[in-house]
Amino acid sequence: MVPEADDADVPAFWQGLGLPGLADVHVHFLPPRLLRRVWAYFDTAGPLVGIEWPIRYRWSDAERVAHLRRLGVRAFSALAYAHKPGMAADLNEWTLDFARTTPGCLPSATFFPEPEAPRYVADALAAGARVFKVHLQVGGFTPTEPVLDPVWGMLADAGVPVVVHAGHAPVGTTHTGPDPFAALLARHPALTAVVAHLGAPDYAAFLGLAERYERVRLDTTMVFTPFFDRFVPFPADELSRLRDLGLAGKVLLGSDFPNLPYPYAEQLAGLVRLDLGDDWLRAVCWANAAALFDLPR
Repeated sequence: MVPEADDADVPAFWQGLGLPGLADVHVHFLPPRLLRRVWAYFDTAGPLVGIEWPIRYRWSDAERVAHLRRLGVRAFSALAYAHKPGMAADLNEWTLDFARTTPGCLPSATFFPEPEAPRYVADALAAGARVFKVHLQVGGFTPTEPVLDPVWGMLADAGVPVVVHAGHAPVGTTHTGPDPFAALLARHPALTAVVAHLGAPDYAAFLGLAERYERVRLDTTMVFTPFFDRFVPFPADELSRLRDLGLAGKVLLGSDFPNLPYPYAEQLAGLVRLDLGDDWLRAVCWANAAALFDLPR
C-alpha cells in the first residue's frame, strides 16, 4: 500500500486506512511579504538551510488551501515563528485571522523571548489559539531564557501544544539539540510539546524525552523522505521505539508544506515504507492529532 510520490494518490492512501482524512500539525501559512522572504532564503540556501532547497508549492494562500483540501488534509496548522523582537504579536494577529476564515486551520500563534511575550501569548490564548510554534534555530535563542518562564508555564497550564524546532537539523546552533530542550522540560514537565522533525539528527535522545515526559510528542516532518535521508537518516534500530510511541499517541504527522522540495505524497510514502503497520499509520496520520486537538470525526 505504498502510495506513489504523486499527490493525486493521497486520498486513496487515507481512504484505504479507513480514515476520515489527514491531520497535519506542521504546515506553514505566513503573511505574504514574510513568506516571500522565507522562500528567498531557501532559494539562496541560506546558512541555516545549507543545501539546495527548491520550494515546490510556491502558490497563493488560496491555491495552497485548496490543495490541502484535495489531498484530504482536514486539519492543519498555520505555523508562523518570530525571528526577532517586536514581530510575534503581529504574526499572531495574522495567523489567528487566517484560521478564522479558513475551515480546517487550527488557530496558531508564536512568541519570542521579550518582555511583552506573556501579554501577547495570553491574548492569543484568549483569542482561541490552539497551537504555538517556536523555532530555536531560526530565532537564535535558548528555550530556557528566563523571560519565557511565564510563557511556558502559561502554555503548560492551558494544555495548549507548542511545536518546537529543537533539533540541530538542518544546521545546528548553540541553542538547538536535546540538552536545551531537556533543560526546559525539567523546569516545565507538564508542557505539551511537539518536537519538530522527530528532533533530527538526535533522534534517540528526543525519543527518550517523549518516553519520559507524558505530554511530549514528536512530528514526522520531512523524516523518512529521500531528500531528508541524504543527510539525517533515521536509525533503523530505533524503529521499534518509534512504533511504540506512535501507538501510544506520541507521534504526529507533519509535512512542512508548502516549503517542500518534493511532492507532499512523499512524506506519506516514507511512513508506509517503514512497515510499522496500518494501526500505526492510522494513529500517526489522524488519531493522535485528533485526540490532541479534539478533532471531530
